[in-house]
Amino acid sequence: MKLVIDRALSLAFFPLLCALGTGCGAAEGSATESADLALSSGLDVAARKVLPALPDPSLAVPAGNNLAFSFDGVGVQIYACQATATGTAWVFQAPQATLFDRGKAVGKHFAGPTWEFKDGSTVVGAKIASFTVDPTAIPWLLLQATSHTGNGRMSDVSYVQRLQTTGGNAPATGCDADHVGDITQVDYTAKYFFYRSTDGG
Repeated sequence: MKLVIDRALSLAFFPLLCALGTGCGAAEGSATESADLALSSGLDVAARKVLPALPDPSLAVPAGNNLAFSFDGVGVQIYACQATATGTAWVFQAPQATLFDRGKAVGKHFAGPTWEFKDGSTVVGAKIASFTVDPTAIPWLLLQATSHTGNGRMSDVSYVQRLQTTGGNAPATGCDADHVGDITQVDYTAKYFFYRSTDGG
């Protein structure tokens, strides 16, 4: 109901948005589409007020970046049984997950690590901090964006946090000399928080 009301308010204020020069040209679509854009921007602003609680300061995003949006990740962590200097072990290969926004699939997460929104835009991150909150789950992470593709939701992401994880750890057994080359997938969930630079850089 709140979303419907917010949408109605966005439509009501559409003329004001036009007067302010906020995307009212014919090439930019109908009033409904512009209202949806305004509503989406409003949701982003609201998201910035809900900063996640962190168990360790190493996971904090540097000053000069605002929380823009967040998605739930549901999928698997992929491991391969490989020979190591000390024998054999399950070695992490890649994540494979779907990104959800309030229960609706809006993107995917895969090797890179890469996050892709439904508009085709992507961000690739590099880990700069890790902290284990629950030994039965994969660590919480702070990652910095290293590259982007496309022009959309992910194209200006500066940092990503992987928080509130469940599952995903490598199996404790099943990898030995007879199983080198085997692949296993371990279910996990996480909450991904995406940030943007306040100076637009």
